[in-house]
Amino acid sequence: MKLYELTSNYQNLLDLMDDETIPQEEITKALNGLEGEFDLKAENIAKLIKSMDADVKGLKDEEKRLANRRKALENRCISLKGYLSDSMRAIGRDKIKGSVITLQFQKNAPSVNVTNVDSIPRKYFIKPVPMLQKAELLIALKNGLKVKGAELKQESSLRIK
Repeated sequence: MKLYELTSNYQNLLDLMDDETIPQEEITKALNGLEGEFDLKAENIAKLIKSMDADVKGLKDEEKRLANRRKALENRCISLKGYLSDSMRAIGRDKIKGSVITLQFQKNAPSVNVTNVDSIPRKYFIKPVPMLQKAELLIALKNGLKVKGAELKQESSLRIK
């Protein structure tokens, strides 16, 4: 039986408890049997969750390892390109045409070089955007302050140990 079916049966049994024609012993027996099944199903699902959590951790570790390797290769490419560029400039070569690859210097798109940020007119700066500081708001609410538009909330979540 599926967990959702057990949940539905459990709820139906609880609803029947209001029916005075059913003997208490039968209700207790059915409730105990159903609770055991539910507990076993819930425990098996919790085991599956823990197994999947371990897989997630392994995948995250692998992603991190691959990202580090990718970054190392990117840095190596940048270093080699800089070495090649410096060497070509040192001997005065702007272009090398090989059998498969051509190397040549080309002008990049114009960019801004800021020499003195204090001299730049304010119209070129982004106006600060108000940003809610939830951590400070939480502290204020915990200290009993009333803040219009905010309130403390306390929720619960399932922990699997």
